[in-house]
Amino acid sequence: MAEESLGLMEPMMPPEGNSELSDLVVDLVAKSQRLAGMLHSKVQTSIGDLVRSMNCYYSNAIEDHYTHPRDIDRALAKDYSKEPKKRSLQQEAVAHIEVQRMIDAGTSPSVDPSSSEYILWLHRSFCERLPKDMLWVESPDGKKRVELLPGKLRTGKVSVGRHEAPDPENLDRFLSRFEEAYSAKRLSKTAQIIATGAAHHRLLWIHPFYDGNGRVTRLMSHAMLLRLGIGSPLWSVARGLARNVDDYKRLLQNADEPREGDLDGRGTLSEKALVEFCRFFLKMCIDQIDYMASLLQPAELLNRIGVYVAEEVAAKRLSKGSFELIREAVHSGEFERGRASDITGYGDRQARTVLSTLVDRGLLKSDSPKLPVRLGFPIEIVERWFPALYPETTARL
Repeated sequence: MAEESLGLMEPMMPPEGNSELSDLVVDLVAKSQRLAGMLHSKVQTSIGDLVRSMNCYYSNAIEDHYTHPRDIDRALAKDYSKEPKKRSLQQEAVAHIEVQRMIDAGTSPSVDPSSSEYILWLHRSFCERLPKDMLWVESPDGKKRVELLPGKLRTGKVSVGRHEAPDPENLDRFLSRFEEAYSAKRLSKTAQIIATGAAHHRLLWIHPFYDGNGRVTRLMSHAMLLRLGIGSPLWSVARGLARNVDDYKRLLQNADEPREGDLDGRGTLSEKALVEFCRFFLKMCIDQIDYMASLLQPAELLNRIGVYVAEEVAAKRLSKGSFELIREAVHSGEFERGRASDITGYGDRQARTVLSTLVDRGLLKSDSPKLPVRLGFPIEIVERWFPALYPETTARL
């Protein structure tokens, strides 16, 4: 096959000086900084575990792979369904969470997230954790099944809607151009933030793998935002994309289209549509930060927790003094077990009983029976403490 021109993917960025995109960047940076300072870092770590599960739920839902939050929670505890399809979806969810956990912990490759090395690592790390039945996909012509090799580029042609992705022998060249265009070394901070939206579309346009491109792209976007100091384990753009999935898919498809005349940039693809997608992507980031900020206001969070604990105490499922211990975990991040008596005002034995019940319920957790305890977020409290985190269809967790 003939060598395809890299110009087919141009423009790689919206035009410089777009005031609307720049204003969105300013808003995004300011709000992300405020969110980062709202809670103790230890509380943020615990919330990060919850948000990773949420991110996985929404990212997979975009691909029409639905796994109930409770089934994800069970899978993380290695409690898998005996029903094959549900079990496979649980394993897929755990794969996504484990890869994002490495990104959040800083143990993913130190190279730029837009590099081929990082993109291949994402695909390999995700796919090698999948069950074998998920490593076979139908060929584009529907005549055979193709094995999905973790971290390996596709070897056949694919079409996505009206878009015909680059020929397989040209993928390395397109990925090299992708890395060059979005490398942090050549862009200003503002341009790097705008580039997260542009790169999101252009990687999907390249479609480097037979399957898993959507998950890999959203994980790459998460890593790019995290490296820029904007993303964090506290929020997920995938939730915004999934809750506006029709617009997400429509705008992605629009950005696949050729330019519309001389007033639509100078590249092969529509500059106007790329700007529109970048605007949408940045707005989704801001929307999700606003949403999490509304939930994580300490006074409001403690108010919701207080109502829940009061009901549990009235039902005799928790003991008096429980709220005082949870409140201390919110304010201090963690506390030594020996402080339970001082915090509750109870004697040592009674205080230990209150603390033990909270740990058994998962409302407080610790890395070992002797280490300090910190806030926990068991799945059954999610809708009470974090309303609308998941869709209404999953409200009865």
